[in-house]
Formats: sequence, C-alpha cells, structure tokens
Amino acid sequence: MIIETLSTFPNMYDSVMGSSMMRIAQEKGIISFCAYDLRDWTYDRHRSTDDDPYGGGAGLVMKCEPIFEAYEDIAGISVPDRIPACPKTGPAPAFRDAVAPKVVFLAPQGRRFDDAYATELAAEERLLFVCGHYEGIDERAYALADHVISLGDYVLTSGELASMVVIDAVVRKLPGVLGAEEGPVDESFTSGLLEYPQYTRPASFRGQDVPPILLSGNHAAIARWRREQSLARTVQLRPDLLESFELTSADRKFLDALDA
Repeated sequence: MIIETLSTFPNMYDSVMGSSMMRIAQEKGIISFCAYDLRDWTYDRHRSTDDDPYGGGAGLVMKCEPIFEAYEDIAGISVPDRIPACPKTGPAPAFRDAVAPKVVFLAPQGRRFDDAYATELAAEERLLFVCGHYEGIDERAYALADHVISLGDYVLTSGELASMVVIDAVVRKLPGVLGAEEGPVDESFTSGLLEYPQYTRPASFRGQDVPPILLSGNHAAIARWRREQSLARTVQLRPDLLESFELTSADRKFLDALDA
C-alpha cells in the first residue's frame, strides 16, 4: 500500500512513521510512505497556504489552489516539471506508475471513523491524506475527496494528528504488519465486542491474582471465559455495541444470568 500525506507540517510524521510497527511495515515493503509539504505548491515569497475567510470571522482558511495543484502532481493527472522528493523514501516519481490515490480529508462533518472503516480503507492500494489546519479548508477543495473522516465530536489542532490515528489503524490491518496473525482479529471492536481482560506474569501481584481458568490449560474453557468477559465488559461499558451484535443462545443465557 502507498500512503501519502499533504500538509503544512510534514515533519510531524517523522516520529510516528519512523517508529514501531509503522517503521517495520516500511522496512518489510508492506507500505511506502511519503509526507508532502503543501508549501511546495505555493509561489509567493511567504509560501502562503492560507488566507482570511470571505465574510469575515476568526482564524484563517486553507487555500484551495495549492491543494488542487498538489493533488494533480501527486496523482499524475498533470505532467509536472518538478515534484518534491520524499525525504525518507527517495524520489516521489516512483509513485507515479501506481493507481490514482483515494483522497482522504479529516473534518468534523465526515463519516465517524471506526474499525469497519479502517478495514475498508485497508483494502485500498493508495491513500492520500489531505490535512487541514487553522480554521479549516476552502470548501471547494472537498471536490477532490473520496473519503471525509471524523474521529469524533471534538476538535484537534491539525489534520496531521487525526491522519496519524487513521493511518495506524489501517496499516496494522495489513497482512504481515503485526507479529501475531490473529492480532488484528482478536481485538476490541473487530469482533463487535470489547476485548476480554488480558494478563501476563507474575500470576500473583500485590494481592491480585490472575483468574485460575487462564492457568488451567483447558483451552475450551478459556475461550468460553474470554467470550463471557467480553460480553460482560461490553454490556457494562459500551451497551450500544450490543444493539447491532448477533448474540448466540449461549450469549443470551449468560447475559440473562448477569441481570438476575
């Protein structure tokens, strides 16, 4: 998968994309990553990417011209005389033969991001995240969007932060990224329930013991316990998830016993 970002602060990605699973995914060749500086598509001496909003108001609005021009160059729609190189991965023209990117904007009016959405994006070959800043982005730029995503009902300083969350959630679903192949399957939200409690050594710590069932070696009993713990945790903390979850008869019997 090719992942690209277009923003006014491309260096914000250095730490996240250069560490842990994101770094390993690049070293394995599972993803290619490039963070473009939107200022490379500006022409005034201040390299301005924003301006005052029409109609007045507080804050600045990101201009649509550099976003459109950057997209056309990055996607290969135009034939540019120049295109900036990726500082970490080499010349960007290596991406030109790839499929056109699916363009992702991060904005409050977008579709709420969740695990199913991450799975949907993980099926794409190439994603380009356009990251807003300041008061917002000129509405005309949204004509480029294939996806508009919201992380939730709150406001962040920049789209770069939001895009990092989405990128991490998407990349960890790609085959070969996680050490355990079952890792992305056996997690909260993937099954529709919150994940069961996890424990490791020592078996006893400051008066708190690991549940004996996990030490029993009885894998069928452990699987049943984990399922019940997931149900109990979900009904306590996120009962809304059960509204669309298909319960088995054993699940219903367990939940009825909880209510008794």
